[in-house]
Amino acid sequence: MLDERKLAVLRAVVEDFVNTNEPVGSRALADRHPLGVSPATIRNDMVALEEDGYITQPHTSAGRVPTDKGYRLFVDRLSSVKPLSVAERRAIESFLTGAVDLDEIVARTVRLLAQLTRQVAIVQYPSLTRSSVQHVELVPLGGRRIMMVVITNTGRVEQRVIDGLGDVDASVVGDLREMLNRAIAGRHLADVPDAVEDLPAQVDPEHRRVAVAVLSVLLESLVERHEEKIVLAGTANLAAVDFAASLREVLEALEENMVLIRLLGEAKDPSMLTVRIGEENLHEGLRTASIVSADYGVGNQSLAKIGVVGPTRMDYPGTMGAVRAVARYVGQILAGQ
Repeated sequence: MLDERKLAVLRAVVEDFVNTNEPVGSRALADRHPLGVSPATIRNDMVALEEDGYITQPHTSAGRVPTDKGYRLFVDRLSSVKPLSVAERRAIESFLTGAVDLDEIVARTVRLLAQLTRQVAIVQYPSLTRSSVQHVELVPLGGRRIMMVVITNTGRVEQRVIDGLGDVDASVVGDLREMLNRAIAGRHLADVPDAVEDLPAQVDPEHRRVAVAVLSVLLESLVERHEEKIVLAGTANLAAVDFAASLREVLEALEENMVLIRLLGEAKDPSMLTVRIGEENLHEGLRTASIVSADYGVGNQSLAKIGVVGPTRMDYPGTMGAVRAVARYVGQILAGQ
């Protein structure tokens, strides 16, 4: 366990290297940080930090840079993440609250997070297994068509037009709508097939064909599994010098959806913030990268993950603050829909 002085030196090394992208020397630390000790003492502390594997010297006679182990201790010992400014919070709120449906919420969120962090932003669609039906609307369109709208608690809206039904009485459509909502409102999407299995038998035989057609389209609309869908933005930010030797491997890893899903992990707790640094990433193509991710959801229910991928030389307090703040805003928007 490092004493407080060595931790302060490590924090200073990390902060200076993140800001300058240049190896850090003891004299520079003494000049730029109120460490309260001489450059010679700082030099001795840096030697001890290097022996313990927290910093390393890339070239003889050069200063030191943090290792993955050093970044990990820095992150673990953060007293707080960097709060967003009032202007940043207002910008997030105004940018996201204009979204009208889940697709637009996700699209806006991933662009916003890439801009805030200047990293690659990743947003996972809410998991189908965690979504539930909020309401089903059936609207006669005249003639032989009905429009069906399915709204979930996660903001997902599925709209389908059912045609070829023959003449459909509006009262029949109204009865079917009430029956559907009684059967599936509040149920998880994965439970809907079992919940509607016996509904056709409860409909008058002369209207059963309409009920079967509506249920068929309903079940078909729920097949698309959004938990397998990942949206990226900001890949141009990878052009930083940090990835000069490994850019191809990082890009290849980001092209694989299943890699990203495993990378983000399963959503568990809306308050959870996760940081994986360098060698902690199991995918070999991301061993030079760090991933900061958070759950977003409604209330205490996690729905999916949001995060960023960037170099290990990352502004961890600022990035963690941005990811957490955006995740909270997305949860608030979904809760208000």
